[in-house]
Amino acid sequence: MHIIAVNGSHRKGKNTAALLGVVLEEAAALGATTELLELADYNIKHCLSCNKCLGRPQCNITDDDMAMIGKKLLAADGIVLGSPVYWANVTTLMKNFMDRTRYMHMVKNMLAGKVGGAVTNAGLRNGGQEAALRIMEFFLAAQGLHVVDSRNQDGPIMTVGVAGSLQADIKDGKVVWRKGALEDEAAVLAARHLGKNMVQLIQQLK
Repeated sequence: MHIIAVNGSHRKGKNTAALLGVVLEEAAALGATTELLELADYNIKHCLSCNKCLGRPQCNITDDDMAMIGKKLLAADGIVLGSPVYWANVTTLMKNFMDRTRYMHMVKNMLAGKVGGAVTNAGLRNGGQEAALRIMEFFLAAQGLHVVDSRNQDGPIMTVGVAGSLQADIKDGKVVWRKGALEDEAAVLAARHLGKNMVQLIQQLK
C-alpha cells in the first residue's frame, strides 16, 4: 500500500508540508509506504489547451516533469493533496498541477478507484479553508477517486477535511498567532484521522 502526498505550497517544508507529514506519518504507522512531493521542486509547464488529450490519454507536453509525476500518481493507492489558501482557492502550483492531469481524465479516468484526501491551512480562522478543500476534493472526485474525510468514527466529529489556521485567538483587539500549523491541535488530530481513514478504505477496497 503506497500513499503519496502532493504539496502545492510555494514554501517547501512549511505549514502545509507539516500537516501532510502528519497524514503520512499516521498512514505509515498503519503499514503504508509514503512519499511527499513538493511541487516547488518540479518543472511543470502550463497546459497549452492543445486538446490532444481529448483523443488519447497522453499529454502533448513531454519536456517537463509532469509525466514522471503522473507515473507516481498511477503507482499510488492513495493520493492526498495539500495547499495553503490563496484567496479562498488553491495556489497556482496546485492549480497548474491539476490542469496538467487533464490527460489522465479526458479519455478515461486513469486514477479511478484510488483513495484521495485533502489538506489545507490559512492564516485566519474562516480564511477560505472550506472553499480550498472543496476545490481539491472536487478534483479528486472528478478523477474517480474515493474521497475520504477526516471524521473520527469512534470519537468527536471533526471537519470534513484537514483545515488548519494560524490564528489562535483575538485578545485585546489583536490577533494571537500560532508559530506553526502543528500548534493547531484540531488540525493535527484531523490529519491523523485522515491518514487512518485513507489506509482503512484502501484496505477495504483491495
